[in-house]
Amino acid sequence: MRLDLRDIIHVPGAVKEFTFDLDLSDLEFYGDKPIEEPVHVQGKVVNRAGLLLLEAEMSSNLHLRCDSCGRPFQRVKTVSVQRMLATELQDQEDDDIILLDGSVLDVGEVLTEEYVLEMDTKNLCREDCKGICPGCGVDLNTEPCKCKPDIDPRFSALASLLE
Repeated sequence: MRLDLRDIIHVPGAVKEFTFDLDLSDLEFYGDKPIEEPVHVQGKVVNRAGLLLLEAEMSSNLHLRCDSCGRPFQRVKTVSVQRMLATELQDQEDDDIILLDGSVLDVGEVLTEEYVLEMDTKNLCREDCKGICPGCGVDLNTEPCKCKPDIDPRFSALASLLE
């Protein structure tokens, strides 16, 4: 979505609001496509004494797979964005300021990048997820491990007495 800011660039206190849905369903993260539902975006661009400020909040329900136990689960992901906008840059190395194309901001592109950068690298179905036993493969969240405890080789002779 392209947003024309021509009417607020030179008007201190002016506000331009926007609301739209962002389709990120084709983005792949570690082999999965978790953003199946549209990302709802609501925000505004405010002229604060000649400084343009982009403020937005994005939210979507993510369809994820637990990195520990492999179970599918859903989580709402909300990202808040505050970025400064400028029609020209005095310092070419400033990554905190978004440069406008004339008086136009491609808000969809900017917010897509912000949402992607806020995606988690590790997803757990719950904080205390126990995962899967590497020996027997059982889900430790639902049942106990079925592996026999390893016997210390120093005590293997004593183990034969128990049989």
